[in-house]
Amino acid sequence: MKLALTIAFITILFSANAQTTITGNVTDASGIPIEGANVYLDGTYDGGSSDKNGAFSFSTSETGPQTLLVSFLSFETYTMLTDVSEMNNLKITLREDVNSLGSVVLNAGTFSAGDNSKASVLSPLDIVTTAGAAGDYIGAFQTLPGTSTVAEDGRLFVRGGDANETNIYIDGLRVFQPFAATTNNIPTRGRFSPFLFKGTNFSTGGYSAEYGDALSSVLLLNTIDEPDQEKTDLSFISVGLGVGNTQKWKKNSLSINAFYLNLKPYQEIISQRVDWKKPYESLSGEAVYRHTFEKGLLKVYGGLNYAEFDLVQEDINTPEGVNFGLKNRNLYLNTSYKGSLGNDWTITTGTSFANDHNDIKIVNTNVDNNENSFHFKLKLRKRFSNRFKLNFGAEQYVTTFSEHVSVPDADTFKSSFDNNSTAAFTEANVFFSKKLAMQVGVRGVHNTALEYTKISPRASLAYKTSSKSQISLAYGDFYQAPQQDVLKYNETLEPEKSSHYIFNYLYQNNRRTFRAEAYYKSYEELVKFDTDRPEFTSLYSNNGSGYAAGLDIFWRDNKSIKNLEYWASYSYLDTKRDYKNYPNKATPNFAAKHNLSLVTKYWIEDWKSLMSATYNFASGRPYNDPNQSVFQNEKTKTYNSINFSWAYLISQQKILYFSVSNVLGFDNVFNYQYANTPNVDGNFSRRAIRPNADRFFIVGFFWTISDNKTDNQLDNL
Repeated sequence: MKLALTIAFITILFSANAQTTITGNVTDASGIPIEGANVYLDGTYDGGSSDKNGAFSFSTSETGPQTLLVSFLSFETYTMLTDVSEMNNLKITLREDVNSLGSVVLNAGTFSAGDNSKASVLSPLDIVTTAGAAGDYIGAFQTLPGTSTVAEDGRLFVRGGDANETNIYIDGLRVFQPFAATTNNIPTRGRFSPFLFKGTNFSTGGYSAEYGDALSSVLLLNTIDEPDQEKTDLSFISVGLGVGNTQKWKKNSLSINAFYLNLKPYQEIISQRVDWKKPYESLSGEAVYRHTFEKGLLKVYGGLNYAEFDLVQEDINTPEGVNFGLKNRNLYLNTSYKGSLGNDWTITTGTSFANDHNDIKIVNTNVDNNENSFHFKLKLRKRFSNRFKLNFGAEQYVTTFSEHVSVPDADTFKSSFDNNSTAAFTEANVFFSKKLAMQVGVRGVHNTALEYTKISPRASLAYKTSSKSQISLAYGDFYQAPQQDVLKYNETLEPEKSSHYIFNYLYQNNRRTFRAEAYYKSYEELVKFDTDRPEFTSLYSNNGSGYAAGLDIFWRDNKSIKNLEYWASYSYLDTKRDYKNYPNKATPNFAAKHNLSLVTKYWIEDWKSLMSATYNFASGRPYNDPNQSVFQNEKTKTYNSINFSWAYLISQQKILYFSVSNVLGFDNVFNYQYANTPNVDGNFSRRAIRPNADRFFIVGFFWTISDNKTDNQLDNL
């Protein structure tokens, strides 16, 4: 018995002697003590927490090398691997978690629209409920600062750049013909349904090194990863009808929709300035298939669109008018995959293909052209830590174009080109703290057809000035190959170049956003030619240049007035360029010095209605009067438009919709066409180029059929 007690006493004594006390102090980067930090040895129950002075102390029986972990909310977890005998009087400094709420975001030159974006200014619902946008995502983004109102075109004109300087991507892959086919002074719209997308990034300048071949802007559209439910959507509007269906399986889902559009009912009611021989008519279909793997997601998108119209447009030089007919067929396929490779590596890859065919009739001349475009992309991303992430990848573009022009009693003219380029890019995101972050990258491209190689550096820096505000800087060089109408005649030109310098201020607080951005953009090596338009016999060069400078201001308020959301955008633009056939540097016709948009949305509970109104203003745009000695010295009158929409919620899944553009019928003038020869007085006569019609309206009924009877159809409008 005495022997047993002796052994027990010795065992307890040795156990007590084997206990090691771990001590230390926890502070933040400023030396301020952190109270309540969790301190423990990994894989054990031994640990404690820091007191109000940041001090901690606990005992352990563990020996040898051990891992000490220290964690606290909004800070990165601290890890130390060393022998427990050395874990005393530790001085531990926790670093802020740069991924937590309130961290700085890199946003200079970029508007994000999506529920998951820290710098979001528009949601997907905003895009399809903006009065005047007619459900077109392009129309909604035209209410943001940095864009110019060019209502006779319908595409995006960004910060002094023409519409060809903006590229559009779906899930990171290029869309080669994103707009419906049209003709001069008849506005186009995007080909794709807004219901496909979960979020959007609209870069008005300084965009990532991942993207190229655009001088001014990129618009990034991200499709829905997984639909929330099975449903059928039916739509009946005054100018067409559509149907859509979504089905889900265990790891798969399929969404399809089709839409038929015919503008004849609208053209019969609203007086037209164009003599329509065959009203605009189109049939389109889309399908999206998704498959979820264990560590990735595959998405396959396909879209087919057919459009046709025939009209006679007024022309001051042709008394009987100019007959123009068009038949367009467009096929677009997009396949993308994003997944994890383990060890904080992710892969994003995919390919897109487009075929666009046009059968055009201009008076007695027939033009038949065909374009095939291909894009392949591979991107890898490595997350080394919360503070350092690296992207790098490569992509290949291939485009072939051919055109046949047939003129009665003349030969057939043929033209074609191949435009092939290979690009590589790398970009690093570095977060020094929650307040300071940097993104730096470089892009290289080699064009085998035009035989050039260019390197484009990109960089941005953001600093959080307070819990609600931050400032950002961005710089980048951007190259773009000459456009199709030039390449089909000349394949020896250099790419055009622009350089962006951007300063941004952002304030966000309690559902209110204020954003101001100043920028300067220089243009070099712009394409010039010596004829009215590109021709086979034109003399081409890269001697053009120019600049664009301005200030963009955005304010959005979802809080101050109950049930009212509104945003206001203002842009000041100073731009001149010497390009195309310009005799000297001048402001182009599409660039207005002042642009203003005001968008309001008000929910009336008693009426179960969402009322929306949009006001657009643009100062007069310059045009050239050949009766004057100075080029582009005249200006049109100001542009004004008030648009209105009313969405009435019949039930949670049925909605009646009414929209009218330019409610007050403002007589807007976009430009003037002058006669080719002077009259008897020696002056050149002119005609005003106005909208095809003073107003545009839509009346529609939308119905969603799903098992979720509480689903709000207004969210799908």
